[in-house]
Amino acid sequence: MSLEIRPAQPSDHPAIARIIVPTIRAGETYAVDPLLSEADAVAYWTGADRETFVADRDGAVFGTYYLRANQAGGGSHVANCGFMTDADAAGHGIGRAMCQHALDQARQHGFTAMQFNGVVSTNTRAVKLWQRLGFDVVGRIPGAFRHPRFGDVDALVMFRAL
Repeated sequence: MSLEIRPAQPSDHPAIARIIVPTIRAGETYAVDPLLSEADAVAYWTGADRETFVADRDGAVFGTYYLRANQAGGGSHVANCGFMTDADAAGHGIGRAMCQHALDQARQHGFTAMQFNGVVSTNTRAVKLWQRLGFDVVGRIPGAFRHPRFGDVDALVMFRAL
């Protein structure tokens, strides 16, 4: 049972929705409207400005990520990604495998760095994983994320040269 990370296809959209919609609804890790419709959530995740991938094991999708330029113009050499895994697959290395794949893809696309603009500070699993994969916290935005359980919490800017 090996994990394959591959470009997402339109046929993957229901599996992507199954992963991203509950995460968006929870409102704990992404600054996205938690009331976004399923169709709008999938359109956001698979938008034309990004390349979307899925982590597939034996035909079942357990995670998804997108890769895009962090900014236009003078900032287009820095990559940005978003990652989500199936809640039942948490702690099984899916996020790590997707991030390693994303770093390779970013290099292949000519990016020289990767930046995460707003990692929610209470998302400690993600913060620890990104740090283990070589990302540094280069900025802290106090109270920038309104968490549904913890109130206003910090958002972290995390960066890694490629």
